[in-house]
Amino acid sequence: MYEVNRSVAVLKPRQAFLDWLLQLPGNLEGSLQLEELRRDCNALLIPAADDYASAQDFVHHHYRTLFGAELADWCDDDAFWPELSPQLFLQWFDVEIHSVLTDLVDFPLEREPFVPFDLDQE
Repeated sequence: MYEVNRSVAVLKPRQAFLDWLLQLPGNLEGSLQLEELRRDCNALLIPAADDYASAQDFVHHHYRTLFGAELADWCDDDAFWPELSPQLFLQWFDVEIHSVLTDLVDFPLEREPFVPFDLDQE
């Protein structure tokens, strides 16, 4: 076991996020439940946090990037996005902070660059 020099922030969608998803084109009505969205949501590695407040500050400082990534996972056309603000971010997501991250696997971590999904590609 190894302690990793990162903390974890988990973004859990709230009802307002689900409401936005359901009004998008594509008729998602009935196919999504808030419980499902909150059960398997994005976990983010953030700098190791000495305390909850510093980790929360880091997430809030990067809210625009995180908010955009969450919206883009569902809709890459930002014309359907709301105006991004720190207040709206907190209305749409609960933020959980976990200060200790322990690696229980014996082989090294691997990193791959993020490659955005291209919806126009055939």
